[in-house]
Amino acid sequence: QVQLVESGGGSVQAGGSLRLSCAASRTVFSPNVMGWYRQAPGKQRELVARITSTGTTNYADSVKGRFTISRDNAEDTVYLQMDSLKPEDTAVYYCNADFPSGDIWGQGTQVTVSS
Repeated sequence: QVQLVESGGGSVQAGGSLRLSCAASRTVFSPNVMGWYRQAPGKQRELVARITSTGTTNYADSVKGRFTISRDNAEDTVYLQMDSLKPEDTAVYYCNADFPSGDIWGQGTQVTVSS
């Protein structure tokens, strides 16, 4: 069964940077779209950024110009470079992959930004 394994979360001060990684294992087919979502306490899960297999990207307005999503298709891995982090970026970040058989979610990784 396909699994998504996330890494790279942690705590950082405002203005700092973090890089998240998410690798899909046991894949037979590569996902079309891979992306990152986040959920802050008391809020709904929201899209942060996503990228197609051909490199088309979409970003939430709140992260444009600060976050960069990239992908290694050969390794079925997606990255999220987060720069100029703000306290409001604090959340659990979830990786998502859209496979022909359906969506798969990672277990989530905590990102905490202190002021």
